[in-house]
Amino acid sequence: MEERVEKQLYRLNAKEKWQKETGQFSMDYPKKSFSEKDGTMNLLNEYFFRNKDIYVSKHNRFADYPAHSHQFLELNYMLRGECKQVIEGKEETLQEGELLLLDIDCHHSIKATGENDILINILFRDQSINLEWLTGIKKKNSLVYDFLLNSAVDGQRMKKYIIFKSANIPHIKRVLEQIIVEYFLDEEFSTKMITLYLPILFTELVRKCDTYLSDEVKNLYSETNNIALNTLQLIEKEYRELTLSGAAASLGYNKNYLSNVIKKKTGETFTELVNKQKLLAADLLIESTSLPISEVIEQVGFQNKTYFYTLYKKKYGMLPLEKRNTSKGVK
Repeated sequence: MEERVEKQLYRLNAKEKWQKETGQFSMDYPKKSFSEKDGTMNLLNEYFFRNKDIYVSKHNRFADYPAHSHQFLELNYMLRGECKQVIEGKEETLQEGELLLLDIDCHHSIKATGENDILINILFRDQSINLEWLTGIKKKNSLVYDFLLNSAVDGQRMKKYIIFKSANIPHIKRVLEQIIVEYFLDEEFSTKMITLYLPILFTELVRKCDTYLSDEVKNLYSETNNIALNTLQLIEKEYRELTLSGAAASLGYNKNYLSNVIKKKTGETFTELVNKQKLLAADLLIESTSLPISEVIEQVGFQNKTYFYTLYKKKYGMLPLEKRNTSKGVK
């Protein structure tokens, strides 16, 4: 983090001075910036995004922030120190370097933070950017995430927020801090730089969604769910040559038992899941590279080209070359 920006963030503003002296909350936005219902504030798009698509601010320290929700996606980044929040009725502690992603209409309040606690709010105007959008991207490209998301929804456990342990994810940390520096320095081309950083940030967050949900499912669900999860994770890593016997040996289960668990929990056979993962890998190569289709087929582990073409057309509704041309806008 650039030193002059960090000094600026630690410097007490007028509202922080008042809150520090009184211990009472002083509303940091004008009345027109929110509506109120049942004692809860709802922060409005119109105020925050009059001339911009992203709004970044430092959370004012030294007083409890009352319960509120938003009409937009919000990120809370714990730049320094820690803070305690009550999110959808659950107490959570955000540690230094961690990132809290709050979905549209998620309710939360924030306990008073101290002198060394710097919490950064990042708000997004685009209402199409939400948890469903993030999870949808990942779901399309991951067997594991598809299973995790279905498990969460089936059990009505899907939360309106995610805490990313980004202190251990240098890419996310680096991008977030660059966004903060550009925003507060407000130099020439800063807005353009932030616009370029945002897709990188969201791509990194999408990559880590399954890590979060994996922990949730492991804590909340049965042993057989976790067996299915471990098997899917193995398939994602070793799909090119993985067999049912190999998976059973690797995970320490009887082959028939593992086969039955997989079918019961996912609705698909082991072979169907392996082929599904091969198709996902093939489709990524088809859309993002110019490799010959025959080479793609070989790379993902299909032995029979005709079988691959049949499965691919069934899943995507067109042949590989057609899909490549469509994705590149070639008529």
